Amino acid sequence: MAKHLKQIDIDAIVDIIRGWPNEKIFWEEICEACVKVIGKTPTRQTLNAHAAIKDAYSAKKSGLKVSPPRTAMPSSLSVAAQRIARLQTENDELKMKNDALLEQFVKWQYNAYKHGLKEHQLNADLPRIDRERTENA
Repeated sequence: MAKHLKQIDIDAIVDIIRGWPNEKIFWEEICEACVKVIGKTPTRQTLNAHAAIKDAYSAKKSGLKVSPPRTAMPSSLSVAAQRIARLQTENDELKMKNDALLEQFVKWQYNAYKHGLKEHQLNADLPRIDRERTENA
């Protein structure tokens, strides 16, 4: 059974995917690359279970389908191009997440209207938690 990933491991794996060179990307190769960074080999299913990793993978995969391979360039330009490509991938990923959140908001907005909730009810402050209070059993 695969071990659970910590948030720091998930972030490292997302960075691996974002920095993946402009060649085909497969789950198995990502699993192998993870060993060097997190010290263990996660399974494809473990990686696919985390939304951040799955989103980064699908954004990278779709980005590779669209952009053609780059031509050779000097080292400094190559590093800059890799950084730009990584940032574009991250930007595309954030756009996908933003679209999903906007869609979720529209659903919530409709359901609030449908069930008669008013705007002031939705904007009400959260209850304050008294952390010093103890409850006797």
